[in-house]
Amino acid sequence: MIKYILYGLIAVVVIIQFFGIDKSAPDTNEAIDFVALNHPPVEVEEILRSACYDCHSHKTVYPWYSNIQPVGWWLADHVDHGRGHLNFSEWGTYEEKKQKHKVTECMEEVEEGEMPLNSYTWVHGEARLSAEQRETLIAWFRTLPHEEEH
Repeated sequence: MIKYILYGLIAVVVIIQFFGIDKSAPDTNEAIDFVALNHPPVEVEEILRSACYDCHSHKTVYPWYSNIQPVGWWLADHVDHGRGHLNFSEWGTYEEKKQKHKVTECMEEVEEGEMPLNSYTWVHGEARLSAEQRETLIAWFRTLPHEEEH
């Protein structure tokens, strides 16, 4: 009996591998990208690209293990959620009020250590921000139009 359960589990694991995730990115207009519109210093751009863009843009670089299901499904859901909340590739389509709100949220999330997520930095060590990098990023965000503190 246990042998048949094991065979069944193996079959399920094999079958779900045929239901991979869509890794294609939509065509985007580089001119409306956050970095293109805001011209951050090189250091800030590097931080944004290494710690933010994988989940918050159409420039996601999927790791090899995204080909293994159900891990790929979890990653795709994570990226979809991140892009749904903030998509740097679509920054120029946001109304000014939304841009200001998102900049304020970026400052708060980085300041509170909420972003980048721990689950992301466990695997992507290059995305772990030092205290100095956090301060650099926050200081630069403060130079952008944002919501005034209440």
